[in-house]
Amino acid sequence: MQGGGATESRKAALDVALAVARGLRLDVALERHARGLAPRERAFVHELTYGVARLRGRLDHLLAARVRGGLPRLDPAVLEILRLGGYQVLYMGSVPGYAAVSQSVELARRHVGRGAAGLVNAVLRGVADDGDGAGRFPPFDGDPAGFLSTWGSHPRWMVERWLSRWSSQEVRALVEADNRKPPVHLVPLELEPDGAVAALAGKGIAAEAVGAGTGCVRLADGSDPAAALGAVSALVQDPAAHLVVRYADIPSGMKVADLCAAPGGKALALSARVAYTLAADRSETRMRRIRENAVRTGLRPGLVVADARHPPIAAMDGVLLDVPCSGTGTLARHPDGRWRISRESMEDMIRLQGEILDAGADAVRPGGLLVYSTCTLEPEENLEQVEAFLARRRDFVLEPSGAVPGTYLDGSGCLEVLPQRHGFDGAFAARMRRMA
Repeated sequence: MQGGGATESRKAALDVALAVARGLRLDVALERHARGLAPRERAFVHELTYGVARLRGRLDHLLAARVRGGLPRLDPAVLEILRLGGYQVLYMGSVPGYAAVSQSVELARRHVGRGAAGLVNAVLRGVADDGDGAGRFPPFDGDPAGFLSTWGSHPRWMVERWLSRWSSQEVRALVEADNRKPPVHLVPLELEPDGAVAALAGKGIAAEAVGAGTGCVRLADGSDPAAALGAVSALVQDPAAHLVVRYADIPSGMKVADLCAAPGGKALALSARVAYTLAADRSETRMRRIRENAVRTGLRPGLVVADARHPPIAAMDGVLLDVPCSGTGTLARHPDGRWRISRESMEDMIRLQGEILDAGADAVRPGGLLVYSTCTLEPEENLEQVEAFLARRRDFVLEPSGAVPGTYLDGSGCLEVLPQRHGFDGAFAARMRRMA
């Protein structure tokens, strides 16, 4: 499949990489540029582009040692071709080294020119000769930030933030968790996890119950999620996200609004538990996806396009605010996110979260519940955001939930799921009651 000149899959991978470099999210770029490929070719592009996103920091460190003058001087297309080729040479055992180099050279010749092709040939052959042994990176014991930002492939500023809060060993565990391919999890809607596992087995699909209070099922590697969803009524959702729903512990008779609903997993999981759920999000495109999943599962939430800073409802029994955030708890699932986040964008997120919290609070009736959640690990977006809200809104108080095991709770009783400790995505949630 991958021999000869530059294949269509490699051309598509370069298009995806260049789109991401211009600021497009990786999942969106993949959908846009790999849509017309055969399933096998599309899978190749997915593995290659997601692998490069995960290990970009490591690849850049190795490539820079072979590029005179450093990577910033390179044409953007040449840089992306080198990253794609380097990943194939070092980490895709299914691709012969000679094929990875020769097809990268052909891509460079077609997209940039003969001079670029010669550079790509020399650099990739050098990288293949050098390998990625430990001696090519800063020592972990002597320079943990250097090691974790190069071998660990995370921005140095992010690594340094984490090292100020956790030990170097724990940050290494977090970085390693981020660099693993995440498994696919399901939340069964009509069966208990063990029953769902049995039903899947009956269709020839291997899975296991996650346990640990998650209510989730983990599909075996290589399983087809679409086939699994055809076998049992379920949602695709990481255990951390479902723990937010469980932690919210909203009574079954309540009417609830999820004001930042896309992509919809929490809203639909709530819809299966409570009397009525209104799902709102400002993206019409993403709301269409929620509608598709609602139709597939037979759930019937109300759907509306609306900005969470201007809720279209009032006096709700419960409001869930799964706010936009830096997403540092989901870098395994969205590996390009680590390169898109900046200190400045995080500050913008913090301001937006505060605005959404204030607006969402006004939509809760006296005596009702407000649940604030994120998929970030950063305290400014989590507990500090909640504490600032409670300081200005004296009509709300923390009311921690006992609906999840204590291992997932922080010292204040808020939900805190950490990839390096729990093996899932990261998540935070605070449950608050509006005083009557």
